[in-house]
Amino acid sequence: MQAEKLLEKALRSPQNLRFAEALKLAQAFGFQVVRVRGSHHILCRPGVPELLNFQNASGKAKPYQIKQLIEIVETYNLNLER
Repeated sequence: MQAEKLLEKALRSPQNLRFAEALKLAQAFGFQVVRVRGSHHILCRPGVPELLNFQNASGKAKPYQIKQLIEIVETYNLNLER
């Protein structure tokens, strides 16, 4: 799925975003996985001091973590990378 469509899906219904889609969306905004410990995937992006912590909960991303991603994107005015 394209990043634009994933963003629309995340905004429309964050509770229905799959974990793999959440990772793909974060990576489309320039975040990179820096470490994995158990089910926790920690992502960072240069220029953004906050870290993202995504958990795989039975194949789904946790809705509050998707909302955190969207808040960071809006706060730092991040654009999708091409």
